Amino acid sequence: MSTALPPLLLQFAATTVAAFVLGLELHSYRRAQDEGVGFGTTRTLALIGAAGFVLWLLDGRQPRGLYLGGLLALAAWLAVDLARAAGSDGAGALLPGVIALLAYALGPLVQTQPAWMPAAVLIVAVLMLAEKPLIRKISDAMPVSEGVTLAKFLIIAGLVLPLLPDTPIAGLPDISYAKVWMAVVVISAISYCGYLAHAYLFPKASALLTGMLGGVYSSTAATVVLARQARQDAALAAQAPAATVLATAMMYLRLWGVIAVLGHRDAALRLALPFGVLCALSLAVAWLLWRRGAAASPAGARLQARNPLDLPVAFLFAGLFVAFAALTAFVTTRFGVRGLNVLSFVVGFSDIDPFVLSLLAGHFAVSESAVIHAVLIASGSNNLLKALYALGLSRRRSMLPAAAWLAGSMLLSLAWVAWGT
Repeated sequence: MSTALPPLLLQFAATTVAAFVLGLELHSYRRAQDEGVGFGTTRTLALIGAAGFVLWLLDGRQPRGLYLGGLLALAAWLAVDLARAAGSDGAGALLPGVIALLAYALGPLVQTQPAWMPAAVLIVAVLMLAEKPLIRKISDAMPVSEGVTLAKFLIIAGLVLPLLPDTPIAGLPDISYAKVWMAVVVISAISYCGYLAHAYLFPKASALLTGMLGGVYSSTAATVVLARQARQDAALAAQAPAATVLATAMMYLRLWGVIAVLGHRDAALRLALPFGVLCALSLAVAWLLWRRGAAASPAGARLQARNPLDLPVAFLFAGLFVAFAALTAFVTTRFGVRGLNVLSFVVGFSDIDPFVLSLLAGHFAVSESAVIHAVLIASGSNNLLKALYALGLSRRRSMLPAAAWLAGSMLLSLAWVAWGT
């Protein structure tokens, strides 16, 4: 004889328990705010959750008259409570009503949606009630411009991407519109997370941490900023070489991560060893330079975080992706591997991300080894560009070791390509 509980009973129990937990959290929130009991006690919310479950179950089909009638009754009840609270200062009067509506919606959620959905709703509600001081602190610290930045990212990831068709671009049969924009989303997400970590988790980061976080969204931009600041600030000039090399070490990690996330597994596996060696050597050089700079300037100089997310930049990235793909197809067809190597070296003096991703996304008239070599050449010549920036913009002899390593890493990349040929 089976002893398993009926699924409907389990769903009802889950709904009631979830509504009860909402009531407990609301009660704890009110005690923390020194508020009275008011509407929406723990028992009330548990019963509201149970009522929503039963009314949805009894309806059985559209238009859900019983459930909608219960919702209207609850809305009227909440309206009366809000009117009563209007006689006082009204602080927090809307929150119990929102929690009550959420408890009423738990029944349909449990019956119609996967288990993770009501669990996620409950977790969000509990966090919103329990973490008011943290939320208030974040709200007070976040400028208005950050809301605009978040909206830009939502446009890039949540609005533009679903609208693009997964059809090939004319002349580039292996590259679709959706594939191009997915690369934009991944790069934007990594850059945005690096910026948020720099701006809010480590706002007083030293130059060394600034180099690491800056390398997450753009090692070239981080190098330019560090070099310019080093020219003006003697304290920073002692730490800038280590930070510059650290930013380049992060470039290898970021680029490898993007390649892996976008599904180029074979390329990621083949690049793991050269990128890993170059990253490890860069970290060792950065540590040596940091020890040298710490003795000269123990104070922690810091830089301002730069917001890397902008819609024109995203569209420029997409345009460069397509342009580099078309140019690569032309060069590999006409000039073969030798032409691709020259193109890779030249492209390294610009933004290499769209070139590398377009190179891996397409199927060109060269071998996979030639594509991997092109990625190494482009990253190496990009390091040469950063070496020139570090010396030219800082105009300090202390930057010479960092510039020498960046130029040396380019030679190591070229040597790796020559050895593997």
